[in-house]
Amino acid sequence: MDTMVKWIGGATAAVVLAFAGATIAGDMVAPAKEAPAPSLVDAIPVDQAALTKDNAAEADKAAMAATEARLEKASDKKPVDQQFVVKRILDIKGPIKYGQYFWDDKGVPDGPIVMTVDLDARVLSVFRDGYEIGAAAVLLGTDEYPTPLGTFPILRKQRYNVSEKYGNAPMPWSMFLTRDGVAIHGGHAVENGYASHGCISGPDGFVSKIFAIAKPGDKVIITRGKMMTKGDSIL
Repeated sequence: MDTMVKWIGGATAAVVLAFAGATIAGDMVAPAKEAPAPSLVDAIPVDQAALTKDNAAEADKAAMAATEARLEKASDKKPVDQQFVVKRILDIKGPIKYGQYFWDDKGVPDGPIVMTVDLDARVLSVFRDGYEIGAAAVLLGTDEYPTPLGTFPILRKQRYNVSEKYGNAPMPWSMFLTRDGVAIHGGHAVENGYASHGCISGPDGFVSKIFAIAKPGDKVIITRGKMMTKGDSIL
C-alpha cells in the first residue's frame, strides 16, 4: 500500500510540474494553445487485460484446481491401522535391569504381534493390538558384529537350535530375522558386560513367552533412540 501511494503521488506531481513549466514559459513568449490535461489514468498506465472478467475467472479456476490437487493428494494417504497404534505402555519404574523382564497380557485383546528393539536403550518391547505386553533388557551386537537397523519379518522359528558358527552355542526359542542368522533367542545369561554376534538375546522366560505367540511374518522394528508414546503408530 505505501509503495503504491508513493508511486501515484510521484506521477501526479510530475504532471503538475509539467503544467507549471508551461505557464512560466507563457509569460515570456506568445501563449500557445493549451493542451487538454491528461487524466490520472493516462498518467499511470494500467494493464486493462489484467482486469477483465475472463482473466479473473481463469485465475479462480487455477486456484480451485490447485486446491483440488492438494485435497486429492491428502486423500491418497493410507489410513492408519489402529491395530498398530500404541494404546498402552507398561508402567515400569526406572530402567530395566539386565536379566529382568516384565510381562502383562491380562485383558489385552487378540491382535497382531509387533516388536521393537532400541539399540540405545537395549530394550525389546512386545506389542499386541497396540498394547505393550512385554519388555526386557537384551544383549545386542558389537561394533564388529552389529545388530542391524531396520524392519524385519520373522522368517522362521526353531524351538531347539544351536549356533554351528560359534561352537554350537545354545540358541533356544530362535526367531530368525535375516537369512545370515540374526535372530531373537534365549540360552544365555543376560548380564552387563556381555554382547552377541548381532543377535538379540533375552532372558529365557521372556523369549519363551514371545516364541509362544509370535509367528512368521510378524515384524520386528530395530531402531536407535526412537521414542514412542500413546497414539503413535508403531509401524
